[in-house]
Amino acid sequence: MLAGGLILIIFLLGVWGVLAKRNVIKKVMALNIINSAVIMAFIYIGSLSGTSAPILVEGVADIVDPIPQALMLTAIVVGICTTALALALVYKMYQKYHSLDIAEIERQIRHDPS
Repeated sequence: MLAGGLILIIFLLGVWGVLAKRNVIKKVMALNIINSAVIMAFIYIGSLSGTSAPILVEGVADIVDPIPQALMLTAIVVGICTTALALALVYKMYQKYHSLDIAEIERQIRHDPS
């Protein structure tokens, strides 16, 4: 139960970062925190189904389901790729608007005649 509560706190910390921070890089970092919390939640929930590692040797019973772990490896790779793309877009935004503050970027977009 304690692990589930900690995962929830980490998730909510990420949501707070997305909603409260104005710096675009901090928002990307907060999205990474949310991604990590979801991955931890899936692995934690998957670990509740058994007690032993999914290594098939004689005498081992009640193994943990390995499917959530395999899916979360894919989620980690997708998260890294998404982060790389987001940071590339942030870099392009900074080159164009010379700011990482989302409010300043929105202001410049509204007042840009092109």
